[in-house]
Amino acid sequence: MNNHRRGLMVTITGGIALSFDVPLVRLGGGELWQTLALRSLSTFALGIVIWFLVRHFQPGNTALRPGKAGLIAGICYGLSTITFLGGVFNTTTANVVFIVAFTPMFAALFGWLFLAEHPSRATWITMLAMIFGVGLIVSGGLSAGETLGNLSALATTVLLAGAITIGRKTRVDLGLVPLVATIIPAIVGLTMMAPDGLTSVPSPSWVLFDGLVMLPVAFWCLATGPKYLTGAEVGMCYLLETVLAPIWVWMIFSEEMQARTLLGGAILILSLVGHALWQMRRGQPGLGHS
Repeated sequence: MNNHRRGLMVTITGGIALSFDVPLVRLGGGELWQTLALRSLSTFALGIVIWFLVRHFQPGNTALRPGKAGLIAGICYGLSTITFLGGVFNTTTANVVFIVAFTPMFAALFGWLFLAEHPSRATWITMLAMIFGVGLIVSGGLSAGETLGNLSALATTVLLAGAITIGRKTRVDLGLVPLVATIIPAIVGLTMMAPDGLTSVPSPSWVLFDGLVMLPVAFWCLATGPKYLTGAEVGMCYLLETVLAPIWVWMIFSEEMQARTLLGGAILILSLVGHALWQMRRGQPGLGHS
């Protein structure tokens, strides 16, 4: 098996694993703060175990010492977990995943503003189309009383794009940072929840399975993919969550999607797929380069 095919298999696996995040959180049946604490504590515990294993077997691994860049990126990752679950609990799943799909375009914009990377004309056109798509989704939420959830999802895109930009600017290995950074939402969740919050989650096994298995698998696979694939191909694999998560939620919870959400989501997906195919045809490495 060549490296490209191996990279595709690994990255597609990561996108599929990530698509189960929202359904597993909702199957847990808990409230926002207790779910946030339980999910984050489980991922943080696993992250610490992995950190010690890497330190034991690969003491010179640069991922163990991410430095100041790791601290700042970790804050972005930690806060993004809070805003992401805030979106999940305050708007529809489709709204959240379609809006979070806007992250690559924010990363391209930040690359232009802070890294002197000049997006191509195709990137600018794609960004304008995606802004229109997100506008449709958010406008539907305004009339449906879901403004807080939509704004939380938008905040998630900004925070994730910020973390990506930090990694690209510093070239520091941030592989373990997203796992360890879950201590931030864990502390916030523990502070805000009721005293018996962790023991009162109706079905905690779903949340634990998400935090201990699905999220780490998704993080590792999606972080490994860029070693073998172009940025455009990795971006298309990320779209698996955007496409699949609303389908899983519809199948499990019968959650219907509004017409505006479907239209806005279709614009987002078609924009990203079209941009990715254009980049692959031209042999360009990612969203932020001309």
